[in-house]
Amino acid sequence: MAFATREGATEIIDLATLTGSCVIALGDYTAGLMTNNQALAERVLRAAALAGEQVWQLPMYPEFLDAMRGEISDLKNSAGRQAGAERAAAFIGEFTGGTPWVHLDIAGPSYCEERGAPPYMAMGGTGFGVRLLLRYLSSPG
Repeated sequence: MAFATREGATEIIDLATLTGSCVIALGDYTAGLMTNNQALAERVLRAAALAGEQVWQLPMYPEFLDAMRGEISDLKNSAGRQAGAERAAAFIGEFTGGTPWVHLDIAGPSYCEERGAPPYMAMGGTGFGVRLLLRYLSSPG
């Protein structure tokens, strides 16, 4: 994040298999979206819908970052189980320098182990987010 910001990125979209918390909240087929910029989030959500990939927006309240503040370090790597996906995203968001940013927690849909999954999800690594990003990049503004 910090590198992309220093290099002049005007928007950042990151995908990570970040937390089991997101899988608990949204299941195996849906990625969680967290953001510091609602206009960017809406464009990413629109691209996800057009690409047929399930994404659900989760809140980014200031309390999530407050929970990540350390007593010895600036930030700690965990603040407990509550709001785990949102707190982890808040941690990442601290390194964007205010650049419009969307985080997609793809821990659930990144890997498929069961039959009966949506037809676009192959067994094993699914490539979740690739179609979404391609749709986003090819969409006008």
